[in-house]
Amino acid sequence: MKFGIILTSGSPLEAAELAAEAERAGWDGVFTWDGIAVGSMDTYDPWVTMAAMAMTTSRVRLGAIVTPPSRRRPWKLARETASLDVLSGGRLVLPVGLGAPDDSGFGNVGEATERRERAERLDETLAILAGLWSGDPFAYSGHHFRFGKMTFRPTPVQRPRVPVWVVGAWPSERSMGPAARWDGLLPHALPGHEWGPPLLARMRDWIAERRSLDGFDICVEGVTVDDPQAAGAAVAPWVEAGATWWIESDWERGTVMRLRDRIAAGPPSA
Repeated sequence: MKFGIILTSGSPLEAAELAAEAERAGWDGVFTWDGIAVGSMDTYDPWVTMAAMAMTTSRVRLGAIVTPPSRRRPWKLARETASLDVLSGGRLVLPVGLGAPDDSGFGNVGEATERRERAERLDETLAILAGLWSGDPFAYSGHHFRFGKMTFRPTPVQRPRVPVWVVGAWPSERSMGPAARWDGLLPHALPGHEWGPPLLARMRDWIAERRSLDGFDICVEGVTVDDPQAAGAAVAPWVEAGATWWIESDWERGTVMRLRDRIAAGPPSA
């Protein structure tokens, strides 16, 4: 079991400082988030933020939970992710999903908001990323994107690619399917389905019927207390249900001061 924390507030400079503190405190991953304009909250570019975090750390995994590829050009995302993987020495993970349309960076600026189109763009983008990350000449022709052969160098440090975690909403097979084809699951439950360890175990079994779980990550978000033993007890049912990552994500109280306190207390005791 690995433990990460999302930095839900703070500038890139503060994120760099918090990431270094988290690494010293024994956390396995430090994550930011990807938004354009969500209400009046301070919002920073995730790639700039993660670059700053990469420069102050040497061990922890880095990523943005979550990136919505439907509003990003796939070739630009390929360049950003490859560059950051090189900068970090092969520590990037790419968590992806459809995104939240309440972000003004969707409909307000003309990006696709219809769920089906965002899902199609997500699928095409992941195929393009894998092709461009290969470092071989690659061309693509899809419904939303098409281009002639081009070669992207350097390749990411990680081979065969940067790990991709995909949001999957139970019980939609259309939503769960992409997660089974990539490297990890960010599980969610659709309305009418009670979220908890029993449902996570069903999702794990569904994935296991379709692929090996060897090297596959199942990442659960939540909030625990500052006491590592008590936090470990709270996380234990999720571990038993198949989670491989617990990601601390306090969106309500996630001030920089509160994040610093939670980081210093250390991750849950496995």
